[in-house]
Amino acid sequence: MPRISFAIHLALVLVVAGSTPSLAGSDQDAGHGMSSARLGRLTAAMERAVASGGVPAVSTLVFRNGVEAHFDAQGQQDPTTGVALARDTIFRIYSMSKPITSVATMILVEEGVIGLHAPVSKWLPELADVKVLKTPTSPLTDVEPLARPITVRDLLTHTAGLAYSFTAQGPLRQAISDAGLDGSSTEGTPDEFMAAMGALPLRHQPGTRWHYSLADDVLGVLIERASGMSFPDFLRTRIFEPLRMEDTGFWVPTDKLDRLSVNYARNPKTGELVVFDHPAKSVYAKERTFASGGGGLVSTIDDYMRFARMMLNNGELDGVRIVSRKTIERMTTDSLSPEEKTFAALGRTGEVAFRGNSYGLGVRVVTEPGMVGTLDSYGTHGWGGAAGTWYFVDPEEDLAAVLMVQVMGLGQETSIRADFDTLVHQAIID
Repeated sequence: MPRISFAIHLALVLVVAGSTPSLAGSDQDAGHGMSSARLGRLTAAMERAVASGGVPAVSTLVFRNGVEAHFDAQGQQDPTTGVALARDTIFRIYSMSKPITSVATMILVEEGVIGLHAPVSKWLPELADVKVLKTPTSPLTDVEPLARPITVRDLLTHTAGLAYSFTAQGPLRQAISDAGLDGSSTEGTPDEFMAAMGALPLRHQPGTRWHYSLADDVLGVLIERASGMSFPDFLRTRIFEPLRMEDTGFWVPTDKLDRLSVNYARNPKTGELVVFDHPAKSVYAKERTFASGGGGLVSTIDDYMRFARMMLNNGELDGVRIVSRKTIERMTTDSLSPEEKTFAALGRTGEVAFRGNSYGLGVRVVTEPGMVGTLDSYGTHGWGGAAGTWYFVDPEEDLAAVLMVQVMGLGQETSIRADFDTLVHQAIID
């Protein structure tokens, strides 16, 4: 972490002490090197978001230098009952499942069970002879053969040629939806999921474009078949239990349902928030036959922070090692070629969509800080979820931060994630 001279540091202490006598000492005693007054800006911003009606509730947690620097919870996890958001509230993290699935994949890579450049057809024969659309909008019959097999690396980097229904175009979009390949909402067994995947053509040739997709759902099945364990059991025994992530999983037990937050969506006509998933009728209230590696997990802010801190600490937390330092380095390094970055997902070109970021193995990676709209350092990494959840790890600043909220599409509709990033970073004083 960069350091300032003693003289400048002393000047900062005196300036702060002039207006808030106890602040500088408390910051230094805490050891996190962040200003409590400046972190108050983060709290105030989240208060405004709730007061304006933009979000019903939001929770934020920040660790720096191995010390908790900030926690705050605003609003209610269920406004109809008046239950306030709590530290142990359970959230649907959707695509924040992806980094966890990627770590699970890398555990098997480290053990020599699978290889990054190994064809996945060894474990997923359904993908051995899939066809490829000649163009992303071609009819499903206008196809060509695979130029090369899909690899584990292709799945980890979203360059396998797969898509979501909402990132596909032309007839493929409807075909994915008709097949019931709905990510976290997918029903059926893993074998049925793979049979449906294998029956559809790829959007493009493997290794030619980054395209956000069902790749992590496929990785979940690969992990299951390669390890000989169910995917939920693998995550539980190899990641969640060792990291003491006690409230993270693919479903919420009955005795914890009162801690599950209501999830909202915005009415496209009125702009009002409406209930999208309520604990009383939630799909997460029972064990499901398909565990979505791309978006099926629930977690708490403290649980996910333990995962984030493990990533920050190069694969280890509290004396428990999940993966090696070299694996974390590989996961958080830009893994896309220039060709793979020339994509057009969600209607945005690669240049606009990345804006100084690239993609590693399961996480976004800041490659050009001057181009991002936040104060992130080079090498900052993390990911977000469909309901607005977000986390980032900034190794240069020994910093990890988690944002929990439950409004579908919030991350695309508002600047809450960028505001969170900036307000966390601006609080650093040492």
